[in-house]
Amino acid sequence: MFSHVVIFWTDPANPQAADQLVAGCHEYLKTIPGLLQFHVGKMVGSPRDVVDQSYQVALNLIFPDKQTQDDYQVHPRHLEFVAKNRQFWRKVVVYDFAGPQ
Repeated sequence: MFSHVVIFWTDPANPQAADQLVAGCHEYLKTIPGLLQFHVGKMVGSPRDVVDQSYQVALNLIFPDKQTQDDYQVHPRHLEFVAKNRQFWRKVVVYDFAGPQ
């Protein structure tokens, strides 16, 4: 399996940005072919020092393999999501990793 984790820091000038970004993920990304799992949500606070609480939204997608994730990157729905939702974030960091075959 191949995990694609996307961390978003939203625009602080828009208090609705996190909710709009979560809605955009559902609207554009959830039904892209090849996804095994789709999970998006807002950061949950924690008293633990090791928990990063600087971001606002995280997206976790699971694919069967890297090629399927590569196909997702150029899918028209993904490209449309980026074009219509990039206004809601100021910074994005991606973590991709694969498990043993």
